[in-house]
Amino acid sequence: MLRRVVLASAKAHRLAMRRVAAIAGSAVFLVLAPGTLAVYVPWTFTRWHVAPPLLGFLPFRVIGAGLIALGLPVLLDSFARFAIQGLGTPAPIAPPQHLVVTGLYRYVRNPMYVAVVSLIFGQGLLFGSVGVLEYGMVVWLAFHIFVLVYEEPTLRAKFGDEYKEFCANVRRWLPRVKPWRGTGNVTK
Repeated sequence: MLRRVVLASAKAHRLAMRRVAAIAGSAVFLVLAPGTLAVYVPWTFTRWHVAPPLLGFLPFRVIGAGLIALGLPVLLDSFARFAIQGLGTPAPIAPPQHLVVTGLYRYVRNPMYVAVVSLIFGQGLLFGSVGVLEYGMVVWLAFHIFVLVYEEPTLRAKFGDEYKEFCANVRRWLPRVKPWRGTGNVTK
């Protein structure tokens, strides 16, 4: 009996330590990758100086602010899910141990990338910067190529049928209207 309690306690401790490491690693990666792509680089274009609205159309600023307001919580939620549920980070060198198919992942397969691009496009519209919008297109294209060439094949190899079922039901870039509930074959 005591042996079982000790083993259970040791297992819980290892899990907690793994989760703490995943949270710390995700926080560092959040600052380095999305922080650079979605904050620093757009700042180098605009210095966050508000130029006249694109095409003289003031509602573009409101749309831009909305994209930023929507993108940031999506990004933070997605990072948290990778660390807490997936027990890993979004960084390829420390990937999650479990496929994450909860939260916003029930609507779109790549909410982090969608959020980063939303933050970039939002800044382009808010600050009236065609350069930031062009940069956003380049970032989206780079994400798309990375997903097709590296990420999806890697996830298929690691998670097998579980990932294939997820892909068959959740689109890569355009969110579903209703959340995917799974069929029971995918662990949630």
